[in-house]
Amino acid sequence: MIDFHTHVFPPIFRENRRDLSQKEPAFAKLYSSIGAKMAGAEQLLEHMEKEEIQHSVVFGFPWRSEELFKQHNDYVGEILARYPDKFSAFCCFHPLAHGAAREAERCLRSGFSGIGELGIYHKGLSRETIRAMGDVMAVARDFRVPVMIHVNEPVGHKYLGKAPLSLKQIFSFVQAYPDNRIILAHWGGGLFFYALLRKEIKEAISRVWFDTAASPYLYDPKIYKLAGEIVGFHKILFGTDFPLLPASRYKAELDKVGLSKKEIKMITDQNARRLLGLTEKGGGIG
Repeated sequence: MIDFHTHVFPPIFRENRRDLSQKEPAFAKLYSSIGAKMAGAEQLLEHMEKEEIQHSVVFGFPWRSEELFKQHNDYVGEILARYPDKFSAFCCFHPLAHGAAREAERCLRSGFSGIGELGIYHKGLSRETIRAMGDVMAVARDFRVPVMIHVNEPVGHKYLGKAPLSLKQIFSFVQAYPDNRIILAHWGGGLFFYALLRKEIKEAISRVWFDTAASPYLYDPKIYKLAGEIVGFHKILFGTDFPLLPASRYKAELDKVGLSKKEIKMITDQNARRLLGLTEKGGGIG
């Protein structure tokens, strides 16, 4: 199994969430409460061993501060250097932060495999915001790596981290960058449902993938089968949003919705390998 959506924080960040909350409103929104889960590399490795996950895509938090996102990305880079067979690293920062494109290039030159999870939690994806992300998306195209964007469903109950997004905004972002490989977290806010339309949507999302992060909190388990039937099982990436939920919650749902072993294998392993360029050697990852 490959977990495509995990967050880790260096010890100094975990120990100083109060100070960080005063500096960064988005961090405060998600992590100011002492009950909000934060974990480091050691806890992720323990989770992976317990849940029989062979490889994880790991990233930090979309900080506005250049000092903070560099420090966090350096921590993720250290994890990658220590456990190259266990992890792939994504470079994370606020998508509108000063120096974002420069940081993306720095990380990708050091061996990172992608960019994300990029999130704007206090407002939606306006035209100006989408346009301002052009430099970061250009770096991703140049390095031929995927970009993961935090999106969520525009209706339903409120929760920490739910941004004021519309499906039109999410689709406009995808349309703006047709040459990028894009991963829409959290089932893309439900955008894939509109691939049933006869025009426009299906072609526009041909280079888009959808991850399952937080699915047990948000959707009925039938979403796995429905999404596979609508956009294809090759478009779904297994992601836990660690440390939010254990992998066992997702496995239980996958096992009871009538998917074939081949379909489950695509979701939990093969799609991630293809997207990241990972190869299998004797059952492991090389």
